[in-house]
Amino acid sequence: MAAAPLVAQTTYAELLERCANAAFDEAFAEEGAFTVKTIKGRRYWYFQTGTGDARTQRYVGAETPDLLERIAGHKEARDDERERRALVSTLVRSFNLPRPIPEIGDIITALAKAGVFRLRGVLVGTVAYQTYSAMLGVRLASAPLETGDVDIAQFKNVSVAVEDSTPPVLEVLKEVDKTFRAIPHTVDGRRVTSYAAKGGLRVDFLTPNEGGETGQPQALPALQTDAQPLRFLDFLIHEPEPAVILHNAGIFVQVPSPARYAVHKLIVSRRRREGLAKRDKDVQQASVLLEALAEKRPHELKLAWEEAYKRGPSWRELLIQGLSVASGSARDSTLKIAGVHRSTIPGLDLTFDNPPVRHDFSRDIVTFQGSALGSSVACAISREALDNHFGTDGQDPKGRVEAVLRNRSRVELMARAKYLSWPVDEPGAVLIKTMDVPKLLNEISATTPPKPSSRPTGKARTKR
Repeated sequence: MAAAPLVAQTTYAELLERCANAAFDEAFAEEGAFTVKTIKGRRYWYFQTGTGDARTQRYVGAETPDLLERIAGHKEARDDERERRALVSTLVRSFNLPRPIPEIGDIITALAKAGVFRLRGVLVGTVAYQTYSAMLGVRLASAPLETGDVDIAQFKNVSVAVEDSTPPVLEVLKEVDKTFRAIPHTVDGRRVTSYAAKGGLRVDFLTPNEGGETGQPQALPALQTDAQPLRFLDFLIHEPEPAVILHNAGIFVQVPSPARYAVHKLIVSRRRREGLAKRDKDVQQASVLLEALAEKRPHELKLAWEEAYKRGPSWRELLIQGLSVASGSARDSTLKIAGVHRSTIPGLDLTFDNPPVRHDFSRDIVTFQGSALGSSVACAISREALDNHFGTDGQDPKGRVEAVLRNRSRVELMARAKYLSWPVDEPGAVLIKTMDVPKLLNEISATTPPKPSSRPTGKARTKR
């Protein structure tokens, strides 16, 4: 996972600020121009769009200093839109940052203009995941980026409290694609939480299930739709972050914080049935984000993990199970930040299959490979440890390698003990240092059962 250049991060920060400002002024967002007419000696302004028979004019108002100022400001906004388009193009073309398919981008544009995000709706799912590449300044793997769905979530109490609303969702979506239709809910056919168009495009509305388990749709009055209640969603959409969808001139939206998104994906991946493609995508997205967050936002990852971990035994079990199927580097990076030992992961063990032993001249260590849950683990023992505890003082690299081979069983047991039961020092690796050896040998002797004695016990029977 390569880091995006600093100029890409700076470009995105500028785009985010510009899109946030532009989101407040969408009264005349379409392509067009202001024109003036003089009627009975007085000047009146109109906003003109289209050409020929398709030309339309909307009345703006009689000319006043205030109106002229607003028109000038709008021209600046139009110029800004062109600049925003250029910024989006730069991020996509020059830095290869992800963008949604055009149809998805058009849907999110319509929802944004209708006020969905202004009214504290949160974009979740893969389209939200696409924004994290620019937000974190990394190039996320492309495999978990593809989707034909748009998922919008909102707290029910927020939907009631804002005392404002968008147009009905189906009206908004039909302006984008006339084939959109409401899908009756499977529990209550009179309610609608999902909308679909020909070709597979789908928009789903979600809300946290904060009471007892229920599949009954919940009303979101601010968005004029019902929503499917889901467990764990309250954790995901708490304190969302602003982001930009890289489509046209950029779409200003609200998305979950990337740390909450990653932790949430660990949890929900264990709630899906085995073999589902969505389950694999959850694990992929969580793994990629966890690695990026460990580097870019470790404190936020630690806080999100700790909050979820403290929510109770079922949360903890799902978190640990989810981490057990994440990539090795993502798992270790997260455990290191969370301060959790690898031994807490079910089924995790460090094993060896008679690996080659080599001397690394660049680090002056002796290396050998192990395996844990299908991932390779770089194991090593330092020169000082070998000199001080295995009698290689004054020997050349070949002598140190031979010492490890003679003591392979003890060295591998020490590596296993440190890897599993000590704090994570380096993801995907374990190094035995000279100060570790006495403690590790004590741990090994305490956990290794004594060999059965070959001497007879009790008194031998007397031969008569």
